[in-house]
Amino acid sequence: MATMGQGEAARQAGTRVLTNDDGIDAPGLEALRRAAEGLGGPVRVVAPSAPWSSMGHAVTGGAAIRVEHLGPDRIAVAGTPADCVRLALHHLAPEPSWVFSGINRGGNLGADVHHSGTVAAAREAVLHGVPAIALSHYIRRDRPLDWDRAARWARRVLEFLTALPWQPGTLWSVNLPHLLPDEPDPDLVFCPLDPSPLPLRFALAGDEATYSGDYHGRLRVPGADVDVCFGGRVAITRIRILPDPSEAAAGPTRVIPMPGP
Repeated sequence: MATMGQGEAARQAGTRVLTNDDGIDAPGLEALRRAAEGLGGPVRVVAPSAPWSSMGHAVTGGAAIRVEHLGPDRIAVAGTPADCVRLALHHLAPEPSWVFSGINRGGNLGADVHHSGTVAAAREAVLHGVPAIALSHYIRRDRPLDWDRAARWARRVLEFLTALPWQPGTLWSVNLPHLLPDEPDPDLVFCPLDPSPLPLRFALAGDEATYSGDYHGRLRVPGADVDVCFGGRVAITRIRILPDPSEAAAGPTRVIPMPGP
């Protein structure tokens, strides 16, 4: 039977940093904390003091970022989700084993990953060589939202994904479905990211425009993450944000001399 190497064992025992883009008081973050407790090393929450939904990978430049210690392992940051991860890696929770971001109130499927603050936090971790998982909960307005059930599902997902070898330069994006209260627990499905764009629809009033696209009616590719999650299963997608290290080390693939005048 294979045994875990010392480096891998140390990584599994390290601190888990928890963050989100809905703010430190969001119920989804509390559900994620319950899911992560006791899963390897200690848990430390480093999350925005206010919501930053759909703000993408924004970071704070030269301005000061206020940090408030609300408890031994609960820290509020007056900055973006990516700011939270940067500060955690720098001094608030240095050398973590994993960064978990979520659980977002709303799906982050397909094209959503490019403007999601939840995914941006995970992306920032991966940029610095730290494994990360972004978790989101697709929501239907006609059904009650059960965060206890979401925490239970998230726990099973975290147990499974943290046991897999991490591929540097990648993050996991997980989307929980919104099932009826009496439906059985969903399957976990590994699937690709849907390339379909969100519908471009805006309600116009004078010089103002409000987005009014039908999220549930969006285009979807059969078998990709939107289709899987909307179909009632947990969509798990590996997203590569950096080249494979072996490819990056290969050097330039083509050199073209600059034409003369």
